[in-house]
Amino acid sequence: MTPPDVSIHASAVLVGDRAILIRGPSGSGKSRLVFDLILAAQAGQLPEAMLVADDRAFLDITDDGRLRVRPAPELIGLLEIRGLGIRRLDCATAAIVGLVVDLDAQDATRLPDAETLKIRLRDVELPRIPVGSGFSPLPLVVAYLTTTEGISSQRP
Repeated sequence: MTPPDVSIHASAVLVGDRAILIRGPSGSGKSRLVFDLILAAQAGQLPEAMLVADDRAFLDITDDGRLRVRPAPELIGLLEIRGLGIRRLDCATAAIVGLVVDLDAQDATRLPDAETLKIRLRDVELPRIPVGSGFSPLPLVVAYLTTTEGISSQRP
């Protein structure tokens, strides 16, 4: 039996074929990061990006064991843009989560250990980017999506 949907305070954006789930306290920049990623995609820096959810997201497990994110029905296609208010955008109504970004993360460090860069949500292990307070998350997410690890964990 599949566990029931869980509603969380988060935003999500579909980049290419996987969603980025963005968590953090109110005012931490979740909606801003969604819009920044959409703009980066429009500028050709990333694959196509589309809003999935803003402020409230539902998580469930697919039949094949992947974590899926969906928007709250009353918020489909709506994104808060600070200084403009609530705006309507094209959106996806569901996506498979491929990355979790935690804003204002207490465990964010300059050189995080491997365990900090993973998280388990609903029994699904996912890559994670912890972003410290006062740091822009966009360069970290773009770097994650466009680069590979520079130093292997196995040293000669």
